[in-house]
Parts: sequence; C-alpha cells; structure tokens
Amino acid sequence: MIGTLDVVVLDCPDPRALARFYAELLGGEIVDGDGDGDGEEDDWTEIALPFTDRRPILAFQRVADYRAPDWPGQAVPQQSHLDVKVDDLDDGEAAVLAIGATSTGSGTDTFRVYLDPAGHPFCLVTPSD
Repeated sequence: MIGTLDVVVLDCPDPRALARFYAELLGGEIVDGDGDGDGEEDDWTEIALPFTDRRPILAFQRVADYRAPDWPGQAVPQQSHLDVKVDDLDDGEAAVLAIGATSTGSGTDTFRVYLDPAGHPFCLVTPSD
C-alpha cells in the first residue's frame, strides 16, 4: 500500500451549496475547509461523513467556468479526483510512478498532482495539507 484515501473532491460552481446538498443526502457535517475557523471557504468546502473516523472526507472545489458532466456521454467528462495521503511526497511519487502514474508537474510543498494510466487526475497529499 502506498497511501490511504483522504479526500474525494468534486468540482463545482458553488462549493458551499453542493456541500449542503451532500450533507443532507449523506448525513454529513459541513466542516471548515480552509482551516481559519470561520466555517466559510469561497473555493473549497468539506463535509465529514458520519460513518467514518472523519476520513475520507468529501470536498467541493470551485472551478471557474464550470460545465456539468455530460452523462452518460463524454462531451464534458466527469470532474472529480482522489486525494491520497502519504507520509513523504518523494517516496509516494516514486511509488506511484513505478506503478504507471504520470506526473503533471503541478503541486506545492504539501501536494502533487498525477495522472493514473487512463488519464484521471489524483493528488498525493501530506498529512499537513
């Protein structure tokens, strides 16, 4: 095992509104997405699900000019990705590249973005992200 599932992220135009929908649907609790304690986040909102130990969480990420997926077609593909928590980004990167992932070259000191063999994005994140 390389890491553990930490966050499932859904792209959307209004993270807070979509979080309220899923909190009602799944019985989750909206939690502070940006860590400043005010419970508000313009570009990112999270819900903690009641049947877990607070992880994985479901998160909602604002995307400029969001277009809803074309289901079941692929004119506009589904927009979601997994965040996988690892203890060390360099070790995690070496491991995912070894099993067929491709680095996008995007990221920060606390996360990096990769593509799975079919081209789906996913992130490796550190415990502090």
